Amino acid sequence: MRKRIAIFASGSGSNAQKIMEHFKYSDVAEVAIVLSNNPDAYVLQRADNFEIPSHVFDKAAFYQTDEVVDILKRLEVDMVVLAGFLLLVPENLLKAFPNKIINIHPALLPKFGGKGMYGDRVHKAVLAAGEKEHGITIHFVNEHFDEGEVIYQGRFAVDASDTLDIIKFKGQQLEHLHYPKVIENLIKKYN
Repeated sequence: MRKRIAIFASGSGSNAQKIMEHFKYSDVAEVAIVLSNNPDAYVLQRADNFEIPSHVFDKAAFYQTDEVVDILKRLEVDMVVLAGFLLLVPENLLKAFPNKIINIHPALLPKFGGKGMYGDRVHKAVLAAGEKEHGITIHFVNEHFDEGEVIYQGRFAVDASDTLDIIKFKGQQLEHLHYPKVIENLIKKYN
């Protein structure tokens, strides 16, 4: 029986799209639902394009109720995947899915992580620091931003001539290539 994945995203959802594509015909897992705290997030359209149900919740409900946990349990979700999700995961969700929530971060953690470090902010900080290497980190989620156990890191060289757009592109290529595969490997390993 295929395992069920829930994707949480707050924005465009390019990683979510790659995950939906990867598991569309998989016998290992399927994307059961896409959830967002942003009713205008393009990821909701991407989910609709794949005929995957979606749910929008507000911040208060996320932190003060079991609405989201109840939805995931009702759908018998096995793994929660964060793909550009900007809120800290609350304790009730962490307890409901111990070691089954993963995130992708656009830097080599522990560098350039933490509250407020996402998207272009990360890449600008990397450029400002003059880093020679940059990359991505896939990690388990805990009660702190970007501090969970590292599962996978992908790296690339930062050339002196690299612009913000170039390092974003290099990072996204790694994200899109590796995130779906890491998810699949974890599902095979832990389920």
